[in-house]
Amino acid sequence: MSQGLASVRKAARKDKKVQFTALLHHVTVDQLRESFYALKRKAAPGVDGITWQEYEPGLQESLIDLHSRVHRGVYRAKPSRRVYIEKADGRQRPLGIATLEDKIVQQAVVTVLNQIYEEDFLGFSYGFRPGRSQHQALDALSYALRYKKVNYVLDADIRGFFDNLDKSWLTKFVEHRVADPRILRLIQKWLSAGVMEEGIWSDSQTGTPQGSVASPMLANIYLHYVFDLWMDKWRKQCAQGDVIAVRYADDIVLGFQHRAEAERFLKDLQERLSKFGLELHPDKMRLIEFGRSAQQNRARRGEGKPETFDFLGFTHISGKGRYGRFAIRRMTIRKRMRAKLREIKRQLRTRMHDAVPDTGKWLRAVVQGHFNYYAVPGNLDSLGVFRECVIGMWRHILCRRSQKRQLTWERMLAIAKRWLPRPRVLHPHPEQRFVANHPR
Repeated sequence: MSQGLASVRKAARKDKKVQFTALLHHVTVDQLRESFYALKRKAAPGVDGITWQEYEPGLQESLIDLHSRVHRGVYRAKPSRRVYIEKADGRQRPLGIATLEDKIVQQAVVTVLNQIYEEDFLGFSYGFRPGRSQHQALDALSYALRYKKVNYVLDADIRGFFDNLDKSWLTKFVEHRVADPRILRLIQKWLSAGVMEEGIWSDSQTGTPQGSVASPMLANIYLHYVFDLWMDKWRKQCAQGDVIAVRYADDIVLGFQHRAEAERFLKDLQERLSKFGLELHPDKMRLIEFGRSAQQNRARRGEGKPETFDFLGFTHISGKGRYGRFAIRRMTIRKRMRAKLREIKRQLRTRMHDAVPDTGKWLRAVVQGHFNYYAVPGNLDSLGVFRECVIGMWRHILCRRSQKRQLTWERMLAIAKRWLPRPRVLHPHPEQRFVANHPR
């Protein structure tokens, strides 16, 4: 961190209400260069078609010109290129791919704004923040569910958050801390640049393209004022029992000690979001009995096992540990696993006639990448099923490409042993990592 950015962070930490009137001078040529090298090398190009590799040869001259345009106010943001990716449930998620220069400027401005907002954002916000990850959010949730008096869980998701974010409210929220008109103009340019889809430009009064470099920061600012501060105040002033919260972008999980308070909070939350043009997704909103006493209470009423909920790729189950104590079990969401296996099957068909070592190296990277995220304590069974399915699909492809005798399972297992990693736990228990990150 440069000395200038360190001074910004120090000032933001000292006074939570101070407005910063001069920030753009921190966007230097060196900062733009660092932003360029922080971008993904293989990312898809924007509407101008310029890739990272094409921009690098004349980098110094290009960055000097870009720096000059930004500081003279003649920089113009280009529309984002609209693409769609398939979600696990089969629906299409729209993404906006910005041009390379827009990404560079956005990354530099986000670096500056992070020094301010990392001092403002609350502890239960984990999405797209430096030094915070999905597994840290999962650790915090597991720790809170186990050691707080939680009997009910509210699983909520904001419907179409990035598409319905109100631009005028976002500008007002940013102005609470940023009073540099040049930074505000840059943000306005990105918000009003619009999107290009099949050569047709379009814009809307609400929303920000999901997928741009600046979108996660702007989304966190929006939800910080709309949800985080309000929720923290609600649980301190309105709640009688314990209330916990973990938010990763627009995916929110809350825990309550009393059902009446959970129902009252849900009603208040819906009213709060409606003031800012947002609403909870009705199909993804669930209030369930979950926690230390859930299994006993439901058994006494003859209602069976406690319900489960999904968060950040894992199904959370209220169960018991090795010694009969309450524990949170986490398993890979089945539809996520099925979607991943479908994608691997499709890729294997295109690689049918590749050499076994080439396919083995590719599959090793894919399976290891899956394990790197999902190999948490208690999830080895799901990892084993995933690996067995991959072996079965690979054998099917190898058998189809030849009319000779079928590949025996004994030979196939030897090939899998050579190329595919075996399931093993790669993450510590949530309590261990959470306590290490939060020594207090």
